[in-house]
Amino acid sequence: MIKLHDKYFKPFISEEEIEDVVTRMAAEVANDLGDEIPVFVGILNGSFMLVSDFVKKYPKPCEVTFIKLASYEGVKSTEDIQRLIGLTQDLSNRTVVILEDIIDTGKTLHEVHRIFKNEKVKQLLIATLFYKPEAYKKDFKLHYVGIEIPDKFIVGYGLDYDGLGRDLPAVYQIKTTQHMTNLVLFGPPGAGKGTQANFLKEKYNLVHISTGDVFRFNIKNETALGLLAKSFMDKGQLVPDQVTIDMLEAEVEKNAGAKGFIFDGFPRTNTQAKALDQLMQRKDSQINAMIALEVADEVLVERLLERGKSSGRADDADETIIRNRIKEYYTKTAILKDYYSDQNKYFGVDGFGSIEAITKRLCSTIDKL
Repeated sequence: MIKLHDKYFKPFISEEEIEDVVTRMAAEVANDLGDEIPVFVGILNGSFMLVSDFVKKYPKPCEVTFIKLASYEGVKSTEDIQRLIGLTQDLSNRTVVILEDIIDTGKTLHEVHRIFKNEKVKQLLIATLFYKPEAYKKDFKLHYVGIEIPDKFIVGYGLDYDGLGRDLPAVYQIKTTQHMTNLVLFGPPGAGKGTQANFLKEKYNLVHISTGDVFRFNIKNETALGLLAKSFMDKGQLVPDQVTIDMLEAEVEKNAGAKGFIFDGFPRTNTQAKALDQLMQRKDSQINAMIALEVADEVLVERLLERGKSSGRADDADETIIRNRIKEYYTKTAILKDYYSDQNKYFGVDGFGSIEAITKRLCSTIDKL
């Protein structure tokens, strides 16, 4: 994460990926033009890095020049684009390739076509490293496109935010959600995870998302995802991870203004953990920590047997079933412990003692994040 002026930006496109794309584009243009010597025209200021790398990778003779147009102030396109620096050479019957760093609304492109309308060029080709299809409002053909990107502001590789960021070799995307705390809460059966989740969501103003509750809600209300999940469950099959992720994403969307989330009962596998990471990245956020309540097996068995006297749950009344549930928990979470430990995000918290004492230990861990 980087900060430019008052805004934060997250890594988006790596230096290596940009190099591969520029190499591909240069080869495509060279293949199409054959032995013809083109004139590459860069649009200043943003295209200086692209033009430099592009012509170095271009395998045949070429000419290079620049024009400058005023097109950005801050993070918003200006309505009025003016030609500041024009061309001085004769381009009659020449193939001109415009090298643009980015095309979004197409206002700059409109001005480019106006400039070259009377230049009597043989052909005018447009090559852009980045392209925002959601933002594009013009009908001009784009002959070469490097990478299609969402309609979000980016900096780096020649692109700036109020003067800063042009020098960055990679590209960063603006982070729209500046502050969130997202926790994965784990604990074996009988650890008191549900009780603690209720305390934590109140203290930190987080939204508690229980996978079990989400499933029950969707199935009970016969949502499209609920019906899909039920179709697998009725066949005795596991519900695909993507269906679960889609349900969780819908819950996250319902609480778009939340300060963060407590995920309870998910993920349970490395694949699910990666999917959750991708979901949070799409929300300009991340999982901050996996917090696991750690309680001795004998204490867990004692707690569940005691709970079984009033809960009416058969799996709380049979000691063999209880021990199998605990064993299954450790089998599953051992993999996740490694996954989050590798990211320095795993925190084990002693789950023995009074509810208040456990809550205090949990809060102490969260406050240090």
